[in-house]
Amino acid sequence: MTEVLLILGWVGVFGAMALAAIGSIIGCATAGQAAIGAMVESDGGYGRFVGVSALPSSQSIYGIVAMLTLARPVSEANAPALFAIGSLTGLALMWSALRQGEACASAITAIREKPDVLGLALAPAAIIEGFAVFVFVFALFLAGTV
Repeated sequence: MTEVLLILGWVGVFGAMALAAIGSIIGCATAGQAAIGAMVESDGGYGRFVGVSALPSSQSIYGIVAMLTLARPVSEANAPALFAIGSLTGLALMWSALRQGEACASAITAIREKPDVLGLALAPAAIIEGFAVFVFVFALFLAGTV
């Protein structure tokens, strides 16, 4: 049983970053595909499309910092907490990156047609980012209690 607890503890420490990175990869790919399509169909503004498609990458940064905050010697006493905090943080960051990628893809489609709606088109992606920040902040807080 001790070995299983220790393994789960390490999964939690690394899971925050790994799951967030998976979400960022898929989210950036989703938005990136929309950006490529927009570039083919427009005569300019390519930088905006690429910039918007990179927004889901921020969840990877949050995951890295959460992982570094959780990194400590894993014991039977702290393994359950490390697993819970790290894996749930990773899942939340992964989900937000996936959904933010979809929101960014929609924003890219909108600004391709009407470039003047850039700010409004990014509002849904910014709201999703806010939830990722909430998860990140609470993960840092909880990591300090372990």
